[in-house]
Amino acid sequence: SKREIKMRKLDSTKVRPLKSEQLLRIEDHDFALRPGFGGSPIPVGIDVQVESIDSISEVDMDFTMTLYLRHYWKDERLSFHSNKNKSMTFDGRLIKKIWVPDVFFVHSKRSFIHDTTVQNIMLRVYPDGNVLFSLRITVSAMCFMDFSRFPLDTQNCSLELESYAYNEDDLMLYWKHGNKSLSTDEHISLSQFFIEEFSASSGLAFYSSTGWYNRLFINFALRRHIFFFVLQSYFPAMLMVMLSWVSFWIDRRAVPARVSLGITTVLTMSTIMTGVSASMPQVSYIKAVDVYLWISFLFVFLSVIEYAAVNYLTTIEERKQLKKRGKASGTYSIDAVQAMAFDGCFHDTDVDMDLTAFSDRCEENETRARAASVSNVDTSRVKRKRSLKGNVGRIILQNNHVIDTYSRIIFPSVYIVFNFFYWGLYI
Repeated sequence: SKREIKMRKLDSTKVRPLKSEQLLRIEDHDFALRPGFGGSPIPVGIDVQVESIDSISEVDMDFTMTLYLRHYWKDERLSFHSNKNKSMTFDGRLIKKIWVPDVFFVHSKRSFIHDTTVQNIMLRVYPDGNVLFSLRITVSAMCFMDFSRFPLDTQNCSLELESYAYNEDDLMLYWKHGNKSLSTDEHISLSQFFIEEFSASSGLAFYSSTGWYNRLFINFALRRHIFFFVLQSYFPAMLMVMLSWVSFWIDRRAVPARVSLGITTVLTMSTIMTGVSASMPQVSYIKAVDVYLWISFLFVFLSVIEYAAVNYLTTIEERKQLKKRGKASGTYSIDAVQAMAFDGCFHDTDVDMDLTAFSDRCEENETRARAASVSNVDTSRVKRKRSLKGNVGRIILQNNHVIDTYSRIIFPSVYIVFNFFYWGLYI
C-alpha cells in the first residue's frame, strides 16, 4: 500500500545500498552459496607472481615469501549491463558481501594481507560476470629440508594452495595459464642461496573426513652458496690440521712447545665445531660438514697422540742407553741435549751426570760454566754461536724419533686423499 511505501522511505535504520551494489544487484542474491550451487564444480583459476623470498631458516625449517595471489572465476550473479563493456574495480570493502574462493596455504605458520596504506586487495568485475580477485600476501610456510649434504646441499621447497571448505565436487582449482601462471621478479636474490628454478604443479589431497581436494604447488629449488662456509668452517679447519703438523718438526724433547701446540689446535677445532652446530637444527643424522670437521678433529687429536707415543718411546730408549753407559759410581755420561732435557740447564759439551741429584748437578754445571767463562768470555761466546749454528740441523735430525719422520709424510698424504674423496663425493 501507499502507506507502507511511505513508511519504508522514512525508516532511517536501513542503509541504502551504494550505486555499485545496486548495479551488481548484490541484495537480490544469496552470496553465502557458491556460484552454480547444486551443479558442476566451479572452476577457479590461480595466477601467482612472487615478489620476494624474504628469508630461509634452517633452524626453524621454514621460508617466508611475499606474493601476489590472483583468483579468476565466473559468477553470473555479478553480471551487469554496460554499454562500453568496461569492467568495474573495487577495493576490499566489497569482498565481505560477495562469494570469494576460500583458498588457504597448507603447512603455513604465519601469513597476513598487507594493509599499508590500505588493505592490498583488488576486486575487478566484468559485465559477463567474470571476476578477478587479487591479494598481496606474505606467508611463512614449512619446508621439509634434508641436511645430509649440508652445506653442499640443494633444498626443494613448495608452497601449497588448497580450498578449505570446498572439495573437488564443489570447486576445481587449476593454474590459469598452465606453467606460465607462476612468474617471479627478476631481482629476487638470497644471501645464502641460488634460486635454481620455479615451477608450478597440481595434485589432489585426501582427507578421511571430507574427501578429495584440488591442491596447487609452487615449487622452487635452492642451491646453497658454498663460499661462505669455506671461509667460516672449511678453511679454518684445514689451517688447524696443518698447524698441528708443525709439531712433527719440533724437537721431541721440547715438551711444553709440542703439548701446548696440540692442545691449542684441539680446542680451536672444538670451537669451530660448536659454532657450526649452534646455527643448525638438532637433526639426528650426520651432515656433510660434520664428516669433514670430525675427521679434521681426528687428525688434530692423532697429532697429539703421536707426540705422546714419541715422548714415551723416547723416555724408554734413553733409559736403556743410560743403563748401558752407566758407571759403577752411578754417574752417567750423556750428551748436551739429553742433559738439558733432564736438568733444564744449557750445556756446550757432554756432561757426566748423577741422576739421583739433578738440582745439585745443575748448580755444579752452572758453577763450572762460570769458572770457564771468567778466563775467556769472548772466546767462549764465539765458539758457542759457531757450535749452535753448525749443529742445529744435526741436533734436530738426531733427536727426531722415527715416528715423527713417518708422520711428516703419512699425515699430509692421508689428509689430501681424504679431501679429494670428500669434495668429489659431495660436489
